[in-house]
Formats: sequence, structure tokens, C-alpha cells
Amino acid sequence: MVYKIRVILDAKEDIFRDIEVKGKQTLWNLHLGIKSAFSLQGDELSTFNLLEEDGTIVKSVPLEDMSDDGDGEIMSDVYIDEAFASAGDKAQFQYGLLDLWEFFCELVEVIEETKGVNYPITVYRFGNVPLKAPTKNGSGGGSKKKSAMPLMDDEFSFEDDFGGGNNFADEDDNFDDDEEEDYNDDVFDDEDDADDER
Repeated sequence: MVYKIRVILDAKEDIFRDIEVKGKQTLWNLHLGIKSAFSLQGDELSTFNLLEEDGTIVKSVPLEDMSDDGDGEIMSDVYIDEAFASAGDKAQFQYGLLDLWEFFCELVEVIEETKGVNYPITVYRFGNVPLKAPTKNGSGGGSKKKSAMPLMDDEFSFEDDFGGGNNFADEDDNFDDDEEEDYNDDVFDDEDDADDER
């Protein structure tokens, strides 16, 4: 049997692809199908999060085993018919790390296999894929999601550490430029006197 899965890019605009994949293929095959359908470049890390109806994550299935003991479940271990048991079953697909693409996958229907077709295959395309991963608010241009680099996150800011930066303005008002100028003049005068003595 063939599973038709609608893959929707998490963006402000409607951008989705319908991908058909065989039930006895794995999440790894679907991962390749999504990469092809959305023209995702490179070999970034990716993860499928299998979801309950309310959006709760049942389990995460990464592309590669990141567990300490090396026996974690990976995409090539999970068949499509296990991950998507019935129509309406959902999963979240995340691709990349710093430039994070997020997709929502939903099983639309299960159909008969067409002979001679090389699955997975994209059977329907809607919307244009942006060049960069959409941000949280949906516009293109790099991810604003929490990254592995905490200094890049919004909660760390220069203004917070220094009280909004207003302290510096008060110091400028009380600064006496005349004293500084007199001091500099004295230094130059001393040097001139030393030159005259030579």
C-alpha cells in the first residue's frame, strides 16, 4: 500500500507538498522525499516527532542515533505504516539546526501502489518555497527559534545587562571638556619646551 502524506511548511503563507511513500518504506525514505519536494540543501540533522491528536509528542525519531549507548531508534528503523497507522495521524519534521525548517506531516489517505513508480514521489505542489527557513512569525530570512548558541537568543541583550543604556547619557552631561583640553595643552607645551632646549 502507498501512504499519501501532506507535508506543510510552518510559514505564514500556505506552502505544502503531497508525497506518496510505500507503507513498508521507512521515515528515512520520507525524509528524503521531503528534502526533494522542498529543495532542501545539504545533509543537515533532522528529526520526526510523532504526535498525538492534541499535538503532544509521542516519540522523537532522529536521522542518526545520538544516544549514549548507541541503541536508540532512528528513522531507518521505523516503517511508514507504523508511524502513520491511520488517516489523520500527524508528525512534525524538523530539518537543520541553526537554520531550522519545520514541517507538519499528516496522512491524507492510503491507496494502491502504482507499478513502475519509484517511491517516494511528490504528487502535488502548492506555494513557493522561500530561500531561507521561515522565522517564528512566518517571514523568510533565518530562524528565530532557540538555537544551540544562547548568546544569539532574544533573552540575552546588552540593554538588560546595562539598565537600558540610559546611564551613559547622564555622564555625558556632567563631563567637563575644558579640563580635558587644558590638560592636553599642558602636555603639548612641555614637549615643545623640551624640543627648544635641545
